[in-house]
Amino acid sequence: MIPYPEISPEIVRIGPLSIRWYGMMYLLGFALSYFLVMRQIKKRGSPEANSRCLPEVGAEASSGSKRGSKRLITMPEVEALYSYLILGLLLGARFGYVVFYNLPYYFQHPLEVFAVWHGGMSFHGGLIGCIFAGLIFCRKFSLDFWHVSDLISVTAPIGLGLGRIGNFLNGELYGRVTNVQWAMIFPSGGPYPRHPSQIYEFLLEGVALFAILWILKDKASRSGIISSAFLMLYGLFRFAVEFFREPDTQVGFVLDAFTMGQQLSVFMIIMGAIIYYRRR
Repeated sequence: MIPYPEISPEIVRIGPLSIRWYGMMYLLGFALSYFLVMRQIKKRGSPEANSRCLPEVGAEASSGSKRGSKRLITMPEVEALYSYLILGLLLGARFGYVVFYNLPYYFQHPLEVFAVWHGGMSFHGGLIGCIFAGLIFCRKFSLDFWHVSDLISVTAPIGLGLGRIGNFLNGELYGRVTNVQWAMIFPSGGPYPRHPSQIYEFLLEGVALFAILWILKDKASRSGIISSAFLMLYGLFRFAVEFFREPDTQVGFVLDAFTMGQQLSVFMIIMGAIIYYRRR
């Protein structure tokens, strides 16, 4: 058994205000994602490449229409894009948790929906929020959605991986009871050793997923392929890790075997496969 590191979830506290590792990981994830998206756009070329258009599928029949072509996003527009994505992530993650993980409770206590300081965020809800925010942004500025989605999808695993490190430092979302040699006793997980499932997720959903997508990004034949790969691979990795992660107590198991996270991940895999088929 490996001892759980005694690291305070707070980096620094000034009076009633504190800076926590979990929030810092989110900020760092967004900053690194922003840097790598800008790097990809810069590599594409400027200004000529930044102003070219991408034809959509079937655009040959309607090349003169407004939907016939969409521009690529430019570097000055990325900052505005991230403001949309951050808002979409926060709203989606919160309402996703409410709907997917504890809807009966929030029906009885509706004001608790806004009590984000009590915790409760859902990755799958955050993903849905980001997708809708991206669609709104791309429609508003006549941008090619799939190209923008690919740029973001490549870098998303960085934030996901850092978020799992934040979960680990908070001692939350720990794994199931086990006797493996690398098990840990988490402060809020009772007296039994458990899987450090946050580390499993960091390695799979963060490191491995980023490495795969970064290699594939220059090999994709069409826009949207990287986005579909992100959905399918994340769904597969998350589905696998959920067998080691302690399910949410208020939800438990479905069919005595599967968690809510696994159900949502299966949906991700299916949607990724559909997108891949259509974009191919």
